[in-house]
Amino acid sequence: MDKESNQLLGCEPIGKLMQKYAVPCIISLLVGALYNIVDQIFIANAAYLGSYGNAANTVVFPLTVVALALAVMIGDGCCAFVSIQLGKNETANAKKSVGNAVVMVVAISLILTALYLVFADGIIAMFGGTVNADTFHHSQVYFFYITIGIPFYMFGQAMNPIIRADGNPKFAMISTLAGAVLNIILDPIFIFTFRWGMMGAAIATVLGQAVTAILAVWYLLNMKIIRPQKKDYRLCGSICGRTLVLGITSFLSQISLVAAMAAINNMIRKYSVLDIVFGQEQYAQIPMAVVGIVMKFFQIVISIVVGMAAGCIPIVGFNMGAGHKLRVKELFTKLLTAEALVGAIALAMVEFFPHQLIAIFGAANESIYYTDFAVRAFRIYLCMMIFACINKACFIYLQAMGKALESTLLSMVREVVFGVGFALLLPLFFGLDGVLYSMPLSDLLTFVVAAILIRSIYKELNGGKII
Repeated sequence: MDKESNQLLGCEPIGKLMQKYAVPCIISLLVGALYNIVDQIFIANAAYLGSYGNAANTVVFPLTVVALALAVMIGDGCCAFVSIQLGKNETANAKKSVGNAVVMVVAISLILTALYLVFADGIIAMFGGTVNADTFHHSQVYFFYITIGIPFYMFGQAMNPIIRADGNPKFAMISTLAGAVLNIILDPIFIFTFRWGMMGAAIATVLGQAVTAILAVWYLLNMKIIRPQKKDYRLCGSICGRTLVLGITSFLSQISLVAAMAAINNMIRKYSVLDIVFGQEQYAQIPMAVVGIVMKFFQIVISIVVGMAAGCIPIVGFNMGAGHKLRVKELFTKLLTAEALVGAIALAMVEFFPHQLIAIFGAANESIYYTDFAVRAFRIYLCMMIFACINKACFIYLQAMGKALESTLLSMVREVVFGVGFALLLPLFFGLDGVLYSMPLSDLLTFVVAAILIRSIYKELNGGKII
């Protein structure tokens, strides 16, 4: 893609641009989410792992999200910065941002890997891995091998939005898809044929992530518009600062999810002991395994939602930089409508087909207590999916418009103030079920705040008038 074709962001029909940029981004994020989800599906259907392996996967999942949070902060921030600079025809700054982003993600990924390896057992315990001995053992094995792959994972995830900003969303999709396909092929071989258990699931994931990272390196060396030169890899404080500020919302939306999951996992561990059924040693891991599965379904839906919004970042950034506010307004309207539709479809699935959803995750190998709690969890925990989808779209759109502060505050309200707060508070009154009530209440109250910000966005894009 050349500079002239990049100018199409300012004149091509909005619907066509959304399809061109959002669909590959959705597929990329869905495929990225499938790494952990595919692991959990195969683990759950391996009788020798079952709910113990599922619980271990749930324990380790938020720790991979920490790596993702750091990667997307750099990648999404760079993507937004690059798009705005291209809209202003400042290509030199865009190239410098890419070079700086590469250096930052490599350095941070190596530091995180070292910290995880040194403090592994304490970190696992912090996220509820000590619910019983078998869960702790499986968590240790899975966490070790997943940690080895963190530099590959972070580099691939950070480069994905940067590749989209270079005008090649299809390659971003293909690079992620290649790694995920390899993971899907290797998982059953390592888990069922070789019987490597949690180690096999983790190794399959790491090999897939390595493929995605290698393809990202190749693209970095062959960029069309924003290929950095040697000088662009020298860190520049102002460029790094602006990149991180624009990406802070992506970071907080992910890292605050980690805080919420830590609170939820520990409340599950605490209140399971007080439950008549789950207080028994052989059933203690079930609530943690089930909530992990529910979160994985939520992750699939949110990947679609975030993919739609994040895929539009180059379009929004370019048009904001070029002063085309009416096009930004049109895109916002279409995006909100699409996000609400996705939420409605997801809501129908969890309310009417929970048995079919849990069957995918090996429910046939588990007790009736597992099935009953899973059905209740799906129907309660995800009952506000429509609001959750609109909230996520609003976070990212504000970020794409360059409104990092507003986006950050809204994200913090949802994930930390409400998410962590309700996860800690509600179990005091409702026991184990209080954990399930925390998310829908958080999304409902966040939507009230988001509605105010949505109104202000329209007011700005209409020149100060509400239409």
